[in-house]
Amino acid sequence: MKKFGILLGISSSLFLFNLSFAQQDSISNADLLKRIEKLEAEQKKTKEWDASIYGWVRTEYNFDSRQSAYSREYNLNLYPLDEKLDANGKDINAASASNFLAITSRVGINFKGPDVWGAKASGKIEADFFGNTELNKSSAGSGSTGLLRLRHATATLDWGKTAVTFGQTWYPSFIPEVFPGVANFNTGILFNPFGWAGQIRVSQKLANELSFIAVAYKDREFQTANATGASANSATFNSAMPTFHGQFQYKNKNIVAGIAAEYQSLKPVIESNNLASDEKVNSANFLAYFKYSNEKIIAKLYGISGGNLHHLVMLGGFAGYTEPNGQESYKPSKTSAFWVDLASANPKIAPGVFFGYTKNEGVDSGFKNLYMRGVSGTRILDNVWRASARVDFKQNKFSISPELEYTAAKWGDLNANGKAENNIKDVGNFRGMVRVMYSF
Repeated sequence: MKKFGILLGISSSLFLFNLSFAQQDSISNADLLKRIEKLEAEQKKTKEWDASIYGWVRTEYNFDSRQSAYSREYNLNLYPLDEKLDANGKDINAASASNFLAITSRVGINFKGPDVWGAKASGKIEADFFGNTELNKSSAGSGSTGLLRLRHATATLDWGKTAVTFGQTWYPSFIPEVFPGVANFNTGILFNPFGWAGQIRVSQKLANELSFIAVAYKDREFQTANATGASANSATFNSAMPTFHGQFQYKNKNIVAGIAAEYQSLKPVIESNNLASDEKVNSANFLAYFKYSNEKIIAKLYGISGGNLHHLVMLGGFAGYTEPNGQESYKPSKTSAFWVDLASANPKIAPGVFFGYTKNEGVDSGFKNLYMRGVSGTRILDNVWRASARVDFKQNKFSISPELEYTAAKWGDLNANGKAENNIKDVGNFRGMVRVMYSF
């Protein structure tokens, strides 16, 4: 009996202990659940600060059948050079060229932070290794080929209907949603504006699918030509007024379209003929663009016409005229260009074709000097056209894109209106290239 009482006491104690332990275990599970819910809520909570890195490694091999005006080690070809005959009548510029480069590899950071004055705040910094200047053949080690180059550095405040961006980014005439999809790094240069500039940009939504964009900017890396007595980009520095750009843009699921106008006033020099100069080169340009895309096709069109398009890496510039007091005054040359690009939207294998055309429409007669792209001594470009075909082979973030391209240029003797008139010569350059990219 005594043993039975002892066993009963032990059993009761074990039962009470297990009951207490079970209660403690139940409380711990509930606490754990609360902690899990708290962690999930923190994960769902919007981060005040966030940053993401992006970019690509890009390598390309280029072969050119003819010498061309170019930028950065024959990477970016502009137009084939005019015929240049030696003593035996052989064309010196009919020589081929090639290169293997990775300088267009790129890295960038997108970041955002806490709201500022009720606006969502975000920013971007992007660079590549294209440098800013060519190597100087007469001075070893000079130039910045292959060095890090700033592309974009912007901050944006977005209130929903109104957004303000300041810093360096695309020229407003370069439309990020509507530019040629070519494999060549020239991105349709000569036919499509290209480059970045320091600016302030205001975008205002007028309706759900319609916006007005106003930009004031100053040329930087890409700039107008230099007049006699000028230094690099002095025409922009000397001008108290920035370039003004206004643009209407329509955008929905399948269509992006817009029209724009721009006014620029530059002051090439502050001294001419030993006298203070206030002479300016004033110009305007107008453009329109259109893009249609769906799950099968991407179609793009773009056209631009205006004066002094040199800063957009296009044909043209301005002319110098001698005034009665011996000073030089200036007037812009006129240029027109258009292009069309058609491509497949297939995510694996996407062929595409491009065609572009640009025309030098001359300057007012009576000029003494020409400060233009597309002039070589007494010879000048009349027009340039380019046709290319490509195929993009894509797998995840990796792509291989072979492309065949032909660029034709018509050269002629310079006449009194800054046009090509006599001794017309057609020359062409065939470029074969392969681009390999691995993006992150």
